[in-house]
Amino acid sequence: MSMSAPALSPDRASPRLGFRPGLGWLDILRLGLVQAALGAIVVLTNSTLNRVMIVELGLAAIIPGLLVGVHYAVQITRPLWGHQSDTGGSRTRWILIGMALLALSGTMASASTLLFAQSPALGLIVAFIAYILIGIGIGASGTSLLALLALRTPPERRATAATITWMMMILGIIITSIVTGIALEPYSHLRLVQVTAATGAVAFGLTGLAVLGIERKPALSAPQATAGTTARFSDSLREVWHDGEARLFTLFIAMSMLAYSTQDLILEPFAGLLFGLSPGQSTQLSGMQHAGVFAGMAVVGLGGLIVGPRVPNLSRIFIIAGCVGSAAALTLLCLAASMAPDWPLAVNIFGLGFANGMFAVAAIGTMMALAAQGQTGNAGMRMGVWGAAQAIAFGLGGLLGSIGVDIGRRLTGADGSAFALVFALEAVLFLLSAAVALRIGRAGRLSHPPAPRPHSLQPAE
Repeated sequence: MSMSAPALSPDRASPRLGFRPGLGWLDILRLGLVQAALGAIVVLTNSTLNRVMIVELGLAAIIPGLLVGVHYAVQITRPLWGHQSDTGGSRTRWILIGMALLALSGTMASASTLLFAQSPALGLIVAFIAYILIGIGIGASGTSLLALLALRTPPERRATAATITWMMMILGIIITSIVTGIALEPYSHLRLVQVTAATGAVAFGLTGLAVLGIERKPALSAPQATAGTTARFSDSLREVWHDGEARLFTLFIAMSMLAYSTQDLILEPFAGLLFGLSPGQSTQLSGMQHAGVFAGMAVVGLGGLIVGPRVPNLSRIFIIAGCVGSAAALTLLCLAASMAPDWPLAVNIFGLGFANGMFAVAAIGTMMALAAQGQTGNAGMRMGVWGAAQAIAFGLGGLLGSIGVDIGRRLTGADGSAFALVFALEAVLFLLSAAVALRIGRAGRLSHPPAPRPHSLQPAE
């Protein structure tokens, strides 16, 4: 019998030879670039294009609300994607296919503004198809990215990886908002199409470079790589729903993200109608909001790194503080509606983003902790259920916010009062979300996380 040593495959690379299974920090940063690319395209289709339809085209706010709702509706199948994320095959291929579809459909949605001016019916049909494809592109690319992160990231790095990729998505949104805000001046529908097409091309190219060779990295051991593949879809879903903590967290995600997203489609029209901002200026205001989100996330990450080991349930504290802070910022926007244009709108919007970022990244930390507590190794299913809850909330939030403004206009006859009514309802919903968050982790399941490594940026866990 031959005693020669077996060949060393990349998936079985030995740490003694300098290989470490799973993704390193540089690899995680590379995949974060994919999230940044996703955010770059989505901010144009969900924010800038929404404002153009309402202000420049004079459409009812419900139309862009319905379009954005459609792209979220397509994503309610995320539990199925999560359950099938361990079935094998190339993840990077689907990341690239999804990103290409997103870039093309985003440009298609922008091109519909040219058609609306000629034929509203044709413009609506093209926009409807475009937003369906946008939802498919986000789902295909985003879900494959999360599956790749989940399967290739060592367990001790997963929470940090989620935080890094989320923050890089916000960074992509900020950069895109600033750059495209400048590029859109002076505004025209054709210029919007050109800017969106250029953004999509850059996003796709960046994604290609980010995922190049990533799946050839040493993989995790077989038990980790195959976790979550043994249970049937129905059994896995049933196990999640019978977990009281997971069910409570699903309720929190639905409520808080509904409150978060209700203002998403009305902030730029609010700035345009009451403060007289141009499309480029209101897009830059959106960048200010996301800068606040980024800062809030950074504060939570640093807080978890510095005091997390000494403060039980720190993530829950940050969640509650973020929800209450969001309610306070929205209450101030109610005052802004009656005092416009004499109001520090940019500061107010930054504060809203800061509070939003606090609760969002703290929720990520809690989500990662709860995802590992399944009895059937179904972290993908759990993330899928929470992703579906978020998608439903985001779709309804954009639609309800737009409908609320239209109803408020009919009832009060004033734009300011209509926006203030919606902001007030959002504030109440954030306070209710904080009340639900008080019950998360009471049993101590999240009270004793592992101490963060010195080089890690841990969320508040």
